[in-house]
Amino acid sequence: MGELTIGAFARASRLSPKALRLYDELGLLAPARVDGTTGYRYYVGAQLPRARLVAWLRRVGMPLARIGEVCDLYETDPPAAGLVIGAYWARVETETAARRDLVTFLVDQLSGNPAGEGVEQMSEMRMRYAAGTDRGLVRPVNQDTAYAGSRLLAVADGFGADGARASGAAVDALVALEESVWGADVLNGLADAVDRVNRGNREGSSGDSGDSGDSGESGDSGTTLTAMLWTGSRLALVHVGDTRAYLLRGGEVSRITHDHTLVQSMIDAGSLTAEEATSHPQRALLLRALDGSADHARPDLRLHDVVPGDRYLLCSDGLFTVVGPDDIRRVLATAEDPADAVSELIALALAGGGPDNVACAVADAVTV
Repeated sequence: MGELTIGAFARASRLSPKALRLYDELGLLAPARVDGTTGYRYYVGAQLPRARLVAWLRRVGMPLARIGEVCDLYETDPPAAGLVIGAYWARVETETAARRDLVTFLVDQLSGNPAGEGVEQMSEMRMRYAAGTDRGLVRPVNQDTAYAGSRLLAVADGFGADGARASGAAVDALVALEESVWGADVLNGLADAVDRVNRGNREGSSGDSGDSGDSGESGDSGTTLTAMLWTGSRLALVHVGDTRAYLLRGGEVSRITHDHTLVQSMIDAGSLTAEEATSHPQRALLLRALDGSADHARPDLRLHDVVPGDRYLLCSDGLFTVVGPDDIRRVLATAEDPADAVSELIALALAGGGPDNVACAVADAVTV
């Protein structure tokens, strides 16, 4: 197959001439030759696989910038490109589920059925809760913050010179919402609070004292944050970084947050197993955190249905990197009340060497 005009190549690739011109301008799909006199674009048959890949990725909604990365990878390592596409779609499905929860919540609120069909009103439940932190056996200072109240659970893991201040400020910003934000305003309130905390970390970091911790570079300070705020019928979850939220329901424990770390992104892409991640040299490298950077601070926001009997655990990585999932499940399933669960989990982290600060917050949803 010789040179193809832009019209012939458009028909062969199932892309319009207008799209081909745009992809040329963006550097996604440059023509093989451009006539110096007429400016006509000419393509060759060898470009069809890349063009068709661009078309397919556009149909699944992948952003143009990401498409360029995938196409470049496809030309050198097609299996790796396939893994990246799979990881992208897994993320789309997660975000779609969160949006579906939000739509359900808004429909319930606007239709006058704030609890939703089959969901118990908050007035029929109450929360038993406890929180605690420990410096651990290695770190010179404690930069973790934990809070548990009648509507709010929160855990933040600070890093860098101002890590303790950053984690405390993050939790304080959410505590202020307990008495002021309800119903449909909860998710907006959480998003606004996170934004204020991030701006504060950009403007107020001293950068001259304290313990840098695992996740920060020299001079960089910030915090991770995982919190759950009751809307009156559901839990509104906000999450940035690698602090985690777990749910015990029906005797089974599930993680309801997704780590924003390099190793988690590698697991998602299929280039690393969960077992390999535990010993990876960059396992603590964060991709998102409240560090003052607008690029890194985008939180996960979603709604979660509550069932009487649920037990929730929020914790920092000082717990789950030391205490295995079987022990976490056992404690959550057998501890008499949240305070006992917090005490036992922190004790297990210390018994495992306590290499990091540890923070836990536990709450039970119980019927009145």
